[in-house]
Amino acid sequence: MTVVPADAPYPWLHHYPHKVDYNAALPAFPLHSLMESAVALYPDNPAFDFLGKRYKYRQIGDLVDRAAAGFQRLGVTRGSRVGLVLPNSPYYLIAFFAVLKAGGMVVNFNPLYTEREVAAQMNDSGATVMVTLDVKALYDKIAGSMGKTKLQTIVVCPMAGILPFPKNLMYPVVKRRDIAHARAGVRHVTFEALTSSADGLKPVEVDPATDVALLQYTGGTTGVPKGAMLTHANVCANAEQASLWLHTGEPGKERVLAVIPFFHVFAMTAALMFSVRMGAELIALPRFETGQVLKTIRRRKPTIFPAVPTIYNAIINHPDQADYDLSSIKLCISGGAPLPVEVKETFEKVTGCHLVEGYGLSETSPIATVNPVAGLQKPGSIGLPVPQTVIEIVSLEDRTTVLPTREKGEICIRGPQVMAGYWNQPEETAAAMEGGRFHTGDVGYMDEDGYTFIVDRLKDIVIAGGFKIYPRIVEEAVFQHPAVEECIAAGVPDGYRGQTIKLWVKLKDDKAVTEAELKTFLAQHLSAIEMPKQIEFRTTPLPKTLIGKLSRKAILDEEAATKQGSP
Repeated sequence: MTVVPADAPYPWLHHYPHKVDYNAALPAFPLHSLMESAVALYPDNPAFDFLGKRYKYRQIGDLVDRAAAGFQRLGVTRGSRVGLVLPNSPYYLIAFFAVLKAGGMVVNFNPLYTEREVAAQMNDSGATVMVTLDVKALYDKIAGSMGKTKLQTIVVCPMAGILPFPKNLMYPVVKRRDIAHARAGVRHVTFEALTSSADGLKPVEVDPATDVALLQYTGGTTGVPKGAMLTHANVCANAEQASLWLHTGEPGKERVLAVIPFFHVFAMTAALMFSVRMGAELIALPRFETGQVLKTIRRRKPTIFPAVPTIYNAIINHPDQADYDLSSIKLCISGGAPLPVEVKETFEKVTGCHLVEGYGLSETSPIATVNPVAGLQKPGSIGLPVPQTVIEIVSLEDRTTVLPTREKGEICIRGPQVMAGYWNQPEETAAAMEGGRFHTGDVGYMDEDGYTFIVDRLKDIVIAGGFKIYPRIVEEAVFQHPAVEECIAAGVPDGYRGQTIKLWVKLKDDKAVTEAELKTFLAQHLSAIEMPKQIEFRTTPLPKTLIGKLSRKAILDEEAATKQGSP
């Protein structure tokens, strides 16, 4: 229990959850030792369930050791960067901890990235090894970067190898056109070859405080992707903070449903790291499909369910939702995007569980604040700081003056989970960490009880279903079309995803392009998440600022006025 002195400097300490120690010691150790501890404590407990195929902790631990030795045979050593282009699967869990145990850094890639985006991140990170599935849609994007980047080896994991019987036998037949056939050799290594033996595995000395475990790419507040350097200590601290906050969890007995993708930093901590820290069973689905999620809940009865608001909203609006028993769920954590109050209240009514909203960023591993599991939850608030975390609201004018309660400013964070900096970007790091605190780019305020509220964003990042979309990247792709004269991309409200991208286009006077033709063109340059869901063609020039720049603010003001004037 937290002991609060009479002159406590932080307002949240007077309202802190009784069973959470704000001053708790947070361990700093090599991140892969989390898996080693789970294997030692819960060797025969179920660790992973993938579409019905289950693994025990001792099995996962053995495969991690074998894969780590395999990575070292491929030349992975302290500081090597290894990219993971994988959906939720046992391969992700194994490869993640194996790379760390071999001494390398994990570089998370979104499997939905285009080949251009994959190559750009590979070049920036310097990844020499990539791990993916034998699925053409994934493999071809990586293979296309061979010779254009520093990539030396692709580890190819067979999808059929992680499917339960009889799906494992049917998959190669039913999906034969989707399977990539890469020849094994120096450039291509099978997962079977990678994990052939743990012989020769060499322990690697790790300094948790300074050695980077993970490069987590984010656009931050500028829209330009940057690799947030998360140390072993950063991620370990955040896993411990999560377990302290979610104090109702029982070690070795929980089942965590993971629908949010592991490559997303929220899922990495709230699902994967939390599960391993607690010795819980991860019930992983490779993608979100509402019906499959409901069936999985009914069949496997998960107890903890972290997700983004879009998923909770989809569940409560599914036509057959009432036919499914969701009562096994004890706790849900919402992150990645603002949680509408009506979604929270309806979901809690339907399931009977606690749905608490949290907040964080890639740069904070990511959890910084969460509403209490037991205690006061304030509608619209992102909650209280997790242990040993300080939230400060600073002046937008000087970026240093800490403002009093109720005054709006930039939300800043200090704590053991805050990144070491941006990969190879000292100027961006200095700007983000000005004054010794991480500047989030979000505008908000803190009330007298220490609860933080977000009211606006400094930049134009769009958050759709928990994923960040950068309008500038969309605009750059659109401008590549020879018929486009002007375009603006911006986020507009969306009842399902929270926000979505709308595109306003002014074509050249002698050109004609349909919405379908433009989307076909953009499919070559943008991922499905980035694809504009609305396109408005205009015959007059788009609004501009006084200095002649296209004005996103003006076009959104026009959009709002139009909506307001609609019947």
